[in-house]
Amino acid sequence: MSTPILATKLYIPPLRPHVVSRPRLLERLNEGLHRNLTLISAPAGFGKTTLVSAWVALIERPRARTAWLSLDEGENDPIRFLTYLVAALQTIAANIGEGVLGMLQSSQPPPPEAMLTALLNEITTLPDNFVLVLDDYHVIDAKPVDMALTYLVEHLPPQMHLVIATREDPQLPLARLRARSHLTELRAADLRFTASEAAEFLTQVMGLSDTDSYDGLHILKVSIAIKHSLSCLGKEKSCNILYRESEYICI
Repeated sequence: MSTPILATKLYIPPLRPHVVSRPRLLERLNEGLHRNLTLISAPAGFGKTTLVSAWVALIERPRARTAWLSLDEGENDPIRFLTYLVAALQTIAANIGEGVLGMLQSSQPPPPEAMLTALLNEITTLPDNFVLVLDDYHVIDAKPVDMALTYLVEHLPPQMHLVIATREDPQLPLARLRARSHLTELRAADLRFTASEAAEFLTQVMGLSDTDSYDGLHILKVSIAIKHSLSCLGKEKSCNILYRESEYICI
């Protein structure tokens, strides 16, 4: 029986207005295109999805097309995971993976490795480079899915690049990927605001104008403060209130 596809899981999240410019991180993501996998691993609120969405908007035309899959707990089922994987790829190559979908819908599907082999062979025929983003991978807690993704990462064709955004490291052979120079990593320390980024947030997003009063602001410890401030605090609140409420600003 076929798995129904929720189309919104395949949409690239739109950028919010007044996003803080982060060229240093965008450049890291650009550099990662030369490796198999870019891993963005940090707790909730660090702006992982926003960062990748901003980057995708920059590379979509000049460098690579993008397929996106927002994961949920349902993808712990390997058949469902592979079905959505093919569906995401079909947003950039309409007929890719039709044979694999037939295998997935059979009463006795072949092993995931066999289906991925067929899919990878099809990907090698694509003329253009592309990026596949797997967002919220932390919801995956199924060894068969981790094993399938490991096989995919270790056999990626040259025209494909994988980006994983997650709150915790996936169960992938990261040490081996590092040793082979197949991995780019962005972690919480990289995603924290610099002083200039924090000042831009306070002025452009929060609407606070007296930037001289924030000379002591070194960094926003984690960007969950952004979500907290936008949803719970009015723009009239001061930097000190933001600090007391969130406990995420380091002075």
